[in-house]
Amino acid sequence: MGKNVDGRIRSRRRRARRRRRRNYQRRMLFLTAMAVLLAFFGEKVWSASENMRQRTWPELESAQDIDRGRGALRNLNSPNAVLMDAETGDILEGYHSGKRIYPASLTKIMTAVLAVEYTEDMEEVITLPSGFFQKLYGENASMAGFEPGEQVRLKDLLYGILLPSGAECCLAFAERIAGSEEEFVSLMNEKAKELGMKDTRFCNSTGLHEEGHYSTAEDIAVLLQYALKNDRFREAFTSESYHTMSSETHPEGFTFTSSMFRHLDGTEISDGKILGGKTGYTPEAGLCLASLAVVSEKEYILVTAGAEGNHETEPYHVMDAVNVYNRL
Repeated sequence: MGKNVDGRIRSRRRRARRRRRRNYQRRMLFLTAMAVLLAFFGEKVWSASENMRQRTWPELESAQDIDRGRGALRNLNSPNAVLMDAETGDILEGYHSGKRIYPASLTKIMTAVLAVEYTEDMEEVITLPSGFFQKLYGENASMAGFEPGEQVRLKDLLYGILLPSGAECCLAFAERIAGSEEEFVSLMNEKAKELGMKDTRFCNSTGLHEEGHYSTAEDIAVLLQYALKNDRFREAFTSESYHTMSSETHPEGFTFTSSMFRHLDGTEISDGKILGGKTGYTPEAGLCLASLAVVSEKEYILVTAGAEGNHETEPYHVMDAVNVYNRL
């Protein structure tokens, strides 16, 4: 009897040990499977979150970017904007300010910068080459109004770049300074690099659309802040209108009007004044504006880009500038 009892006890113990081994093996298989699943799905989740971060965060340039409902840049028509202290160059607010844009005719700010820096005598008179006019007409480029072969003062060409956004004035300077637009564009890109414009590449001097021609609102603000230190540039940039010298083509000369000021019903804003601006537009770039204003005796630069509309719609880029400056 005692032997039978001992046998049953040993048998139960063996069965218990086998159950424990099987349970242990099952737990290990379960844990191994869970580890594999977590590794697989964890990588997918991390990859998705990383892709989302890469898509999202390059567009968020500052704390102001995260909440567009606050600050001076709230509720704009323009999807890209930056507000800068014109004296120090400090970025005060930004919204998608580091995202690549097509700069359209804001490109001409750089063209004008090189024009003044590579020209000793703005009173010099040159004959406009006729070769590039047909090309510009075919591209429907904005023109100041000069004619092929016309005798033109360099100062008039500078104002023709910055006020009516004349493409013929850009190409006249490009060929005079560098021999060709292609070589002039190399100077533009060298200057951009010198100024720390980190995400800018120019393909032409006029801002006509090309896929590889891009900048950012912040880079354009950096460029304008630099440009305004030059008295010749600043004088032209802040002019509302300008009358050219007489020529055989235009015996009495003719008058330019700033493409920004003609959209303004007066330049006064709250405790200040809009001093100057350069507009830009192509269908791909939308409505763009780089402007300067003084508010409470302090100067500000605002660059906006990408607003919907065109030359026939409301000037949403100019409206944005008025709203921002009035909020300061």
